[in-house]
Amino acid sequence: MSQTPTTGAWAMPRGVIVLLGIAGAVVTVAGVKAISSIVGPVFLALVLTISVQPLPAYLRRRGWPTWAAFVVTVLLVYGIMIGLFLAMAFAIARLATLLPEYADRLDDLTARFTAFLHDHGIDPDHTQTMLSKLDAHNLLSGLGTILSGTLGVASALIFLIILLVFMAADAMSFPARLALVGRSRPDITGALHSFASGTRSYLLVSTVFGLIVAVLDSAALWAMSIPLPILWGLISFITNYIPNIGFIIGLFPPALLGLLDGGWQKMLAVIAVYSVINVVIQSFIQPKFVGDAVDLSLTLTFLSLAFWTWVIGPLGAILAIPLTLFAKALLIDIDPATRWAGSLMTMKVPDDEKDETADDAHSAQPGTAHGGGG
Repeated sequence: MSQTPTTGAWAMPRGVIVLLGIAGAVVTVAGVKAISSIVGPVFLALVLTISVQPLPAYLRRRGWPTWAAFVVTVLLVYGIMIGLFLAMAFAIARLATLLPEYADRLDDLTARFTAFLHDHGIDPDHTQTMLSKLDAHNLLSGLGTILSGTLGVASALIFLIILLVFMAADAMSFPARLALVGRSRPDITGALHSFASGTRSYLLVSTVFGLIVAVLDSAALWAMSIPLPILWGLISFITNYIPNIGFIIGLFPPALLGLLDGGWQKMLAVIAVYSVINVVIQSFIQPKFVGDAVDLSLTLTFLSLAFWTWVIGPLGAILAIPLTLFAKALLIDIDPATRWAGSLMTMKVPDDEKDETADDAHSAQPGTAHGGGG
């Protein structure tokens, strides 16, 4: 009697395994969302530590003592974190101090717009209800709320400061410990190395292009006499870390000031200049370099922005790409059995596919097909 081979048989139906995996993912995402106030700062500290990780190794190779390399690394991370936070808080506070100067102008524009809509047959009552929140006092109140929320994040800075000390201390010996793990589990070390290098490459590319965008935006705003051009250029630099929609966030303050300072023509000029500069750089040039750095498809990049913003909040928008790389490393790269899924997430064509395409093109040429050319 022949025996049915059982090699490669599933212990349970594959559909059940897929459903269990989806259920586990839903539970995990719900858990992360429930503790997002902890997960966000912890991952931010991890990304900042990874970004400066090559520095202590470089300093020790140059003969610096371990403690000195540690202190310099911690101070650098603190400087980056506190500098970005203060820049955002100062920008919101400065905008709040500027708006009262344009209160009368804003009320006049609102009245003109209401009259324009009324002349075109729109009910003034509905118009007044719609535009009531555009009152200068309401805008100032909203900015005050945003500023209070931004300053409220300062309490989380204490947690970040303490956490970064511990992470930086562990990072000094982490490469040696990871090398020990790699002797028995090379897949794990490979996945973690891929996550770290991809995160550093992404931050480097975003920083370089953010500086380019900030300089061009500041120069354009200065040429159009928009108040505080350097400050809005700094905001453009920070929002460049938010993929796809970052420049829209950075566009709002100078566009608003353009409207209040010179009318809708100046506002449209600011929007046009910002769109040309940011769309060309961030939508056509930067994605090519980001794709080479992290190798994620454009669709996945956009979906990761929406997903992590929903899960973690505003911090998830800035950390969307590193979070996606981390999830990819843990769920796909770490296991050879699931590594095939990485080909579906990449922007590049796999080398094997390139070779097959080249072979097909070569075989299609006259005289190279079988039986051709004698």
